[in-house]
Amino acid sequence: MYLTGEFRGVASTVAAIRELKANGFGPADLDIFSQEPLEFPPGVLDRPSRMSLAVVLGAIFVGLLTILFVYFTQYNYPLITGGIPLFSFWATGVVFYELTMLGAIVTTFCYFLWESGLLRRGKRAPVPAMQPGVICVRVHCLPKRVTEATAFLTRAGAIAIQESGEPA
Repeated sequence: MYLTGEFRGVASTVAAIRELKANGFGPADLDIFSQEPLEFPPGVLDRPSRMSLAVVLGAIFVGLLTILFVYFTQYNYPLITGGIPLFSFWATGVVFYELTMLGAIVTTFCYFLWESGLLRRGKRAPVPAMQPGVICVRVHCLPKRVTEATAFLTRAGAIAIQESGEPA
């Protein structure tokens, strides 16, 4: 079940988020919608990201795959070139570097799509219709906690609260 509270200012929105978080609603249960960018104080709606770790691991993985592929290719199809070693890091360093960076870029793009929710196959509630200057806080809660969450939103200064069921 979803509750959507409408707020006019950032201060009341921050108060609602803090009260909801203090009473057991996590950042994954809260969605914020606005027609203009919002900047919250640090710690209000922190959602930890592992993007930097994923990018480094993606770059290392693709870099190692590149090294293995070049090594395999040069030893599986040996070209005798007058005493030069078959596998040399110096001769193929540009290839290793460029494909390692490509791995980092592709990992960054895919992880961004994952964190934005575009790659997740799940039921998501539609974005609520908003008027200019309104900030919507959507809370995903169990039916038994609806009255409690409604009280938190009202106490924080919600001008309207709408209740909706699970997405079909």
